[in-house]
Amino acid sequence: MFNPTNKPAGAPHAHGAHGAPRGPRRPFVKRVSEFKERVIEVRRVTRVVAGGKRFSFRATVIVGDMKGRVGIGVAKGLDFSAAVQKAQRQAERNVIRVELKDGRTVPFEVEAKFDAARVRIKPAKKGHGLIAGGSLRTVLELVGVKDVSAKILGRTKNKIANACAGIEALKMIGVAKK
Repeated sequence: MFNPTNKPAGAPHAHGAHGAPRGPRRPFVKRVSEFKERVIEVRRVTRVVAGGKRFSFRATVIVGDMKGRVGIGVAKGLDFSAAVQKAQRQAERNVIRVELKDGRTVPFEVEAKFDAARVRIKPAKKGHGLIAGGSLRTVLELVGVKDVSAKILGRTKNKIANACAGIEALKMIGVAKK
């Protein structure tokens, strides 16, 4: 059989792999998120395989809209930006809604535990400010709390565990009724 394209028999042509013509390519559209994001940790992690060591990155991202919604995501990727993007998408899927008193503070004192991390969050008067440290502060900033006094009580320095304990505490406050 005569083959005018000089391609091996059975190779895909200008059409798709199954003979159907390819459609126009969609232009790249950057996703615009309604959330603000903060990367709280990026680590290079290693796993040992038959040929040696394989490196990847693990990113932890917290997202929030400053109006009562916050979420956390942890993901791995082969490079820094891939890990951060995956963690951001995961955080947006894990968003919770929190009821804030006057849009500034938590309605009552709450204490929560996640793994070895323990946190306590107390309401404060207007003008007091956000008194918190570490990744717990990031969680409270992104949820939109302005006046609160918070403390990490556990002995762990694990940023992920402390942030998750903060989110567990906010879950105990409850969901806004709208």
